Amino acid sequence: MSQLPKTDDRAEKGVLSTWNPEDPQFWQHTGQGIARRNLWISIPSLLLAFCVWMLFSAVAINLNRVGFSFTTDELFMLTALPSLAGAFMRVPYSFVIPIFGGRRWTAFSTLILVIPCLWLGFAVQNPATPYWVFVVISLMCGVAGANFASSMANISFFFPKNRQGGALGLNGGLGNLGVSVMQLVAPLVVTSAIFGTFAGGGHAAPEGETLWLQNAAFVWVLPLAIFAVAAWFGMNDIAAAKASLGEQLPVLKRLHMWVMALLYLATFGSFIGFSAGFAMLTKTQFPEVSIAHYAFWGPMIGALARPVGGALADRFGGARVTVLNFAMMSIFAALIFLTLPGPHGGGSFLAFFLVFLGLFLTAGLGSGSTFQMISIIFRFDTTRRVKANGGSDEEAAHEAATDSAAALGFISAIGAVGGFFIPKAFGTSLALTGAADSAMKVFLIFYVVCTLVTWWFYIRTHIDSRK
Repeated sequence: MSQLPKTDDRAEKGVLSTWNPEDPQFWQHTGQGIARRNLWISIPSLLLAFCVWMLFSAVAINLNRVGFSFTTDELFMLTALPSLAGAFMRVPYSFVIPIFGGRRWTAFSTLILVIPCLWLGFAVQNPATPYWVFVVISLMCGVAGANFASSMANISFFFPKNRQGGALGLNGGLGNLGVSVMQLVAPLVVTSAIFGTFAGGGHAAPEGETLWLQNAAFVWVLPLAIFAVAAWFGMNDIAAAKASLGEQLPVLKRLHMWVMALLYLATFGSFIGFSAGFAMLTKTQFPEVSIAHYAFWGPMIGALARPVGGALADRFGGARVTVLNFAMMSIFAALIFLTLPGPHGGGSFLAFFLVFLGLFLTAGLGSGSTFQMISIIFRFDTTRRVKANGGSDEEAAHEAATDSAAALGFISAIGAVGGFFIPKAFGTSLALTGAADSAMKVFLIFYVVCTLVTWWFYIRTHIDSRK
């Protein structure tokens, strides 16, 4: 009978020198519990990162109410910039886990988010704060979006390939829920002096209401500190997952990386882009609606749908789920045109809201199914390539895990660009034409193209993520 692999005494210090989740005995007796512990610390840490990342989607709509005088396009820009910064920073974050270790990096990347929260909390209290200061803070908040790349890459090392769809779906989906949590919590905490005089006074809004807008930023400081400590003491680094930057960069030469990046841009990019821009868009199209009371529903549905998308992909195959999902996204994007007000009024907020919920739902499902495809495709492709070149099973497993983690991180970086493009497209369309139709036409065409791309590369060729 084979002896079970065991971790050595370095595991007590947070380092796992032996890690082989593909071994059923190791997974059952040793790996499963460790992997789950790391996952359940990773999830709230990532959730808080998403809260900080999308903070300006709740703050921007209130800035002019507390004494600022920014234009609509400037406010859309503040909601878009964090996604641009997050997308840019996801590139280096994609490669840090094999270099620094998941435990160390999760603790560090969570703790540094305290800085923009504190700065924003003080900046909103002075209506004389210049616009460029908010631009800098929004970019700093955007760094929080990069945590997704490192977090997903880290979790991919802990689980066997047949469980990665569910694990990555939970980590990403419940992490994405931070957008909804923030949009639910922020409108509540800004209406009262929950921190007393320590956090500063309130500002009178034009409607006569007093707002403590700084609370929307200050409320995340303590939770960030708590989970940074939890990550340091409760998570693990995997010694076997170590790899240099040079070992990870060849993944950029793979055709599948760029194809899957396009598909992920359409799914997760839509989720984060609509999350950033939906409140501002609704305010311009239906100014009579108090959108702060409804904005959290879309991101919540999309975030909860993500693990469902991963589970469906595990069950039926990622390519099949994804192509059907893109077809549904195309339909919902087309229906939006029937709900928007025209030059002479009209439009229906209820229909607009329900169709957008459909877009959030399908964006979430697609985010889960495409991410499951990435992991499976790269592990299969890399393993086949290494063995064809005479590599051993152990070398193939190591390189497959490294390639998969790097691809997950880098593709997530490209996906985050949607968070900048979508709200900026809405702002530009409104500035040039006075309507959002032009932006929605671009999104509709993009979803149709992605439907065809998925069919061409992964349905037509019978590449199914269940293999």
